[in-house]
Amino acid sequence: MISLSTLRHTVAGLAYEVGAFIRQEAATFDRSKIEIKGLNDLVSYVDKSAEERLVAALKKALPEAGFIAEEGTAQDDGQPYLWVIDPLDGTTNFTHGLPPFAISVALLHEKKPVLGVVYEIGADEMFTAVKGEGAFLNGEPIRIAPAQRLGEALMATGFPYHEFAWMEDYLRVMKGFMQKTQGLRRFGSAATDLAYLACGRFHGFFEKGLKPWDVAAGVLLVQEAGGTVTDFRGGENYLFGQEILAGNSLHSQMLEIIAVNWPQ
Repeated sequence: MISLSTLRHTVAGLAYEVGAFIRQEAATFDRSKIEIKGLNDLVSYVDKSAEERLVAALKKALPEAGFIAEEGTAQDDGQPYLWVIDPLDGTTNFTHGLPPFAISVALLHEKKPVLGVVYEIGADEMFTAVKGEGAFLNGEPIRIAPAQRLGEALMATGFPYHEFAWMEDYLRVMKGFMQKTQGLRRFGSAATDLAYLACGRFHGFFEKGLKPWDVAAGVLLVQEAGGTVTDFRGGENYLFGQEILAGNSLHSQMLEIIAVNWPQ
């Protein structure tokens, strides 16, 4: 019988350990060692080394689980349990010496998140959640921030950086939120954005073009903190459908802004 509560402590401890490695490398990182995976899609030896460490330890912690990992050090072989790993979410930030950047680890069961850990390395903030047990920041319970109207809401998003076919549609969505809310922020780490939403720093988050490893852990944080997560159409294809809208009690109004501006 898998104890998710025990696994949460194991994964958090592992994230601290690997985060210390990333923090140490950040102090002396040589940008000449960056590799280009695609247009504006970067990877470094730090990403790869961090993922190798995470995968090796998680295999020991739960041998029956498969993996979906950004840098491809382990693969999904159809197991009911899957680790979904982003060893360094915010690589572009990291390579430029900018915060935030984070480790994101989620455990899926039958494609649904049941455990999530996001470690924002620069601020030394550990966000954790287990399905049905709430969400926590450094061991303290967290909740989504309330807001009475959209004009009070601060939103987070990400900008298109390699897929520009739908950029004009996305800019219309951004304009809609700019006109209706208190403002938009773009930090460059979706895992961090979702963690910040879960602890009340943002009221909503939307982005197009994300992968499961970008959002899996953050999705559970938001859900366990009392928030709502959907795709752009209000459906449940937010892990693998490459579009996500997460928010507080104003989620339905946020969804309306997307519906008006995004092709259905």
